[in-house]
Amino acid sequence: MQRKQLWIGVLLVATVLLRSPAVPAVESDPLPAPRGTPHEQAIRLYNEGVALMREKHYAAAQEKFEQALGLDETLAEAHNNLAFSLRQQGTSNFARSLQHYNRALELKPDLARAYMYRGVLFIQMGDMTRARTDHAQLLRLDPELAARLEQIIAGADGRDAYGDLAGASEGVEP
Repeated sequence: MQRKQLWIGVLLVATVLLRSPAVPAVESDPLPAPRGTPHEQAIRLYNEGVALMREKHYAAAQEKFEQALGLDETLAEAHNNLAFSLRQQGTSNFARSLQHYNRALELKPDLARAYMYRGVLFIQMGDMTRARTDHAQLLRLDPELAARLEQIIAGADGRDAYGDLAGASEGVEP
């Protein structure tokens, strides 16, 4: 009988130790980001592009975003900021800009700034219907940006009153 109680005790202690947070499962540990990977290089280039865009060096920023996307096409923020940089360089870039805004939103449907800036692009293109559609999405995602886009729609003069905003202005961490 004592032997049976001893084994029950040992099993209980083992169960408690195995379930204890002090002994986490190996599968749940986060993996370190591998250094020197294309993804890490893409993020570095993206962040360089954001810095250039904040300084209003749109052509140079465009190059960095294109390089980043060459390494990792799935960076929605890079598509968004490439679109912004293209749009800031003139009407001849509007079609490409729209393609990149659309790709950013395909990759990350809740990227509020992409709706904001695509809405401004639609206004500049004279497409108030699609600008209002993006505004409706913004109301759900980011009411502050929605209010800004609403002001631009109300002005409807085709000028981007918020041209100094830097897309997805926060950098992306590797």
